[in-house]
Amino acid sequence: MTKASFWRGVVPAITTPFDEHGAVDHAFLAAHANALIDAGCTGIVPLGSLGEGATLAFDEKLAIVKTLVQAIGHRAAVIPGIAALSTAEAVRLAQASEQLGARGLMALPPYVYSTDWREMGAHMRAVLRATKLPVLLYNNPVAYKTDFTPEHIAELAGEFPLLEAVKESSCDIRRFAGIQALLGDRLDLMVGMDDAIVEGVSMGAVGWIAGVVNAFPAESVRLYEIARSQGSAAAMGLYAWLLPLLRMDTVPKFVQLIKLMQERVGLGSERVRAPRLVVQGAERDAALKVIDHAIATRPTV
Repeated sequence: MTKASFWRGVVPAITTPFDEHGAVDHAFLAAHANALIDAGCTGIVPLGSLGEGATLAFDEKLAIVKTLVQAIGHRAAVIPGIAALSTAEAVRLAQASEQLGARGLMALPPYVYSTDWREMGAHMRAVLRATKLPVLLYNNPVAYKTDFTPEHIAELAGEFPLLEAVKESSCDIRRFAGIQALLGDRLDLMVGMDDAIVEGVSMGAVGWIAGVVNAFPAESVRLYEIARSQGSAAAMGLYAWLLPLLRMDTVPKFVQLIKLMQERVGLGSERVRAPRLVVQGAERDAALKVIDHAIATRPTV
């Protein structure tokens, strides 16, 4: 089976930029996406957790997909996150994204409803049936309280050839071996936690749905390339420098922190959409200490 090439490499979970009035800044979104592709990224994932997808209206989501498809053209794939409060809305979003020119989809469980495999399996099957595009299954039980085990993933992969990849964010590196034990190389494995990229690659991951790449694209791409081509030992120097930043991707205020990084390096604004608020006080000081130290000691890649 030939899988889509965009599951391999660094694929940013792109942040959603907002203007001073709180609306989506489409001009910056287009420019930022192209800058990430220029740095060597192989695709763009909008509408995910880092993209504040849960705060975006349905029409805003479609407008973002349209902007990115037009901005990137054939340079790289646009792979929208497909998540909603209801299965019906997720199906509509998948179908509309396909019509707008998305080349793949990242399928998530519903935002707030966590239950058993019978219901979650039915939800995922509905999304998979709604499209002809290749699909990445996003497993993040930490954030969504729904856990797709290797056995669940294998069940879906057996039914749907268009399920081509898994973004694994369970915080359990053993899951990569568990999926491979059941499926071999049937699915492309992608790391979904920034601070596990080298470990994930060492366990067979071929791609990275990345967050800090929004602020440090060249370094993120280079870290992935070294880990893939030379192994973990060769990657450890760059990893050690980047790791304090990557750890900010796995805390509750990861959106605010990554957007703060973007503003600090001149690649965006820290504006977020309520209920999120920009970090302040001691929390902000601690974050800036880490970010500014990374900038001051930034390596040449």
